[in-house]
Amino acid sequence: MSPKSRLYTLVKAWKDKPFQEVRDACGAPWLGLSSQALEEHQSWSKRQAISHEPIFNCGGTKLTGSFFRPLLDSSDMQLLRLFMEGLDTIAYWYRAGRLIPGILTIPIHAISSSEYIDALSDLILNSRLPVGLVALGIPSIPNTDEAKACKEGLLRLRRLGVLLHLLNFKGTVEQLHWIEEMQLEGVHIDMGSLRTDLPSIELITQIKNSSHLLTKIYASNISLVKDLENAATLQFDYCYGGLMMPPISRHQVLKVNDSRLAKAIFSLHPHPHQNQNGDK
Repeated sequence: MSPKSRLYTLVKAWKDKPFQEVRDACGAPWLGLSSQALEEHQSWSKRQAISHEPIFNCGGTKLTGSFFRPLLDSSDMQLLRLFMEGLDTIAYWYRAGRLIPGILTIPIHAISSSEYIDALSDLILNSRLPVGLVALGIPSIPNTDEAKACKEGLLRLRRLGVLLHLLNFKGTVEQLHWIEEMQLEGVHIDMGSLRTDLPSIELITQIKNSSHLLTKIYASNISLVKDLENAATLQFDYCYGGLMMPPISRHQVLKVNDSRLAKAIFSLHPHPHQNQNGDK
């Protein structure tokens, strides 16, 4: 066998072994990955679970990402398996020719754990995804005891090209400081909690100017037409929720027809331009 053919065989073997290192790097029982777990992962992946919530621009004219819901309520034993599933889904879209970023939620105690960060780093590196397609959803800011370890974990993941998002933003001083210090790429505001108490335009502007990279504002839980109107009034960047589109399977995400969806969403907006006779 010539050196050239041996090199070809080695490269092909490396290219065709998805997640091969995960078993070695993350095989500790308490991390939740074992041979049985990996087998369950493969079968679970084939079931096309309804678990991906599409994210659109505020006007509803473009699919801009997806929120992976199973990780919101995952236990420690499920965390890495579901994170692997989320990465596999983003890779599935990438292989299909769609650059659809995915938001994967990880709890603070896992981000503060060097063992978990090691495992997550191995999963991300082994996925071989382009920079910018994986976003980490942080459910809350860490307490004082976890702050240092959490920052170290987030910085390690950021060096791999992972984007950082803060979920459940309430507009507190501590959260604003965290956004500025960590230069987060996105913050998520639950529109259900804002129906009676809308933040000011000044606060939204402060969020967007709080980091060197302008932070994007995501309106979550869009379930009423009023939520969509409020998101437009407050100049949010992206929206997701049942009114935009309920969770769907990863294959259905590829089939989202942006133009048809835009017609449906724009029909929910009041027509702003009327003449004196009230005609549209």
